[in-house]
Amino acid sequence: QVQLVESGGGLVQPGGSLRLSCAASGKISSIYVMAWYRQAPGKQRELVAAITSGGRTSYADSVKGRFTISRDNAKNTVYLQMNSLKPEDTAVYYCNANGVRPGYVEVWGQGTLVTVSS
Repeated sequence: QVQLVESGGGLVQPGGSLRLSCAASGKISSIYVMAWYRQAPGKQRELVAAITSGGRTSYADSVKGRFTISRDNAKNTVYLQMNSLKPEDTAVYYCNANGVRPGYVEVWGQGTLVTVSS
């Protein structure tokens, strides 16, 4: 069974930085897309950034230029470097892996809370 474990969330002041990590474990031969989503209180979950196994990335307009997604395919790990954080970035951040082989399944992490506040 494949599991995703996130780390790196916490409290940071506006303008600060945080780095989230998500490691996939279990029987994995490859993962097509790894992504970060977030859900703020009272709002729907939204895609923040995604990266394919080939390194193609995409970002939500609200985080372009501030967040950077990267991955280490050998470690089945994805990272999200978040700079110039704003209070509106406050949310629970979820890691997602899609196209996980064998089986081509989708897996979600448990979430990590990011709070941006002075």
